Amino acid sequence: MTADPRPSGAPRPARDVPVPEGFDMGEHLSGLGAVLAGPANVIMQLSWPGVGYGVMNSRVHDGSAMLHPVKRARTTFGYIAVAMLGTDEERTAFRRAVNGQHAQVVSGPDEPVEYRAMDPRLQTWVAACLYYGTRDVLARLHGPMDEARADALYAHCARFGTTLQMPAEAWPETREAFDSYWEESLAEVSIDPPVAAYLMRLTTLQNLPRLARGAASFNVFVTTGFLPPLFREQLGVAWSPAEQLRFDRLMRRLGRVERACPAWVRTLPFTLLLADLRRRIRRGKPLV
Repeated sequence: MTADPRPSGAPRPARDVPVPEGFDMGEHLSGLGAVLAGPANVIMQLSWPGVGYGVMNSRVHDGSAMLHPVKRARTTFGYIAVAMLGTDEERTAFRRAVNGQHAQVVSGPDEPVEYRAMDPRLQTWVAACLYYGTRDVLARLHGPMDEARADALYAHCARFGTTLQMPAEAWPETREAFDSYWEESLAEVSIDPPVAAYLMRLTTLQNLPRLARGAASFNVFVTTGFLPPLFREQLGVAWSPAEQLRFDRLMRRLGRVERACPAWVRTLPFTLLLADLRRRIRRGKPLV
């Protein structure tokens, strides 16, 4: 057993970044936004080669988006639900379940890049993408928020990483520090042709039944709209000023619709997934 490097009696590092008292993450979750922007966020996460090849070549076939898209979606959105709304105990249970899967995701000797799904550095990048996407969706649908709420949202979103292996101290201390981290991290964005082809199969819904593929053109449009320019370039997809105007107009309209809905409707996908997770915990069923 490895010796604990901390001095005797020293407190353990905090698992999470402190969040201002009274902040309610439920008020800042958009089920509609998550569904619309989710595919773009996956592209952003997988744009780091270690994440892209790790997901594409994962040996955990029952978690494959190509082979089991419904289960993969449930696990992904369930993770967001428990990370943002779950208790410490629920997040610990989910972490243990995911660790069992992630421990199997390591690069083989013939792969073009080395990766390890348990790598905190890769998980920090994934968490950063999820926060970036959360912030972007809220701004596009509902406009900017005040500084205090923006700071609280940022602190809470560290749980995208700390719910897994990312230590709290790896999360940039402020939103300004995050912006610097983000710009520096863009230097590692590189989507190789095999990963690009894999991502485009997902974006065009080739992993879904034929009937569902009728929504492929809309999904490509919305997904491209949520991608920052660098990621569009890496993926090789075109985007015109006219498409940007159409996308912005669509987001404003959807934002008005969402604001007219009761709060429970706006967060319904997440509350249902969290309820399912709690049911699975009670019954001792697999969480992922």
